[in-house]
Amino acid sequence: MPALSPAQLFKCLGDETRLALSLLIHTEGELCVCEMTHALQQPQPKISRHLAQLRACDLLQDRRQGQWVHYRLMPDLPNWVLATLDEATAGASSLMGEARDRLAAMGNRPARQTEHC
Repeated sequence: MPALSPAQLFKCLGDETRLALSLLIHTEGELCVCEMTHALQQPQPKISRHLAQLRACDLLQDRRQGQWVHYRLMPDLPNWVLATLDEATAGASSLMGEARDRLAAMGNRPARQTEHC
């Protein structure tokens, strides 16, 4: 598989929802779909569609745990991609702050999954 180019990365992140998902996952490490729908206040089908596009770009990997699907960044992303996500996270701190606040209000991960997923 060819390496991800800057043009491909920016094309994949060119949608506000895909960018927000990528930044949330980058910040949190791993999230399930229900956590992302709650954090971004978007319907599950929309979130799932954008997650599928990010997987197709080779930015995300998923894992199943029972009925839940969890997403994380691909472990072998080049350093320049991670640096780009770091800078984008810093630049979008006010936008992402609300989403992270909603995640925090869900409680810790075991409680989130019990109550919200």
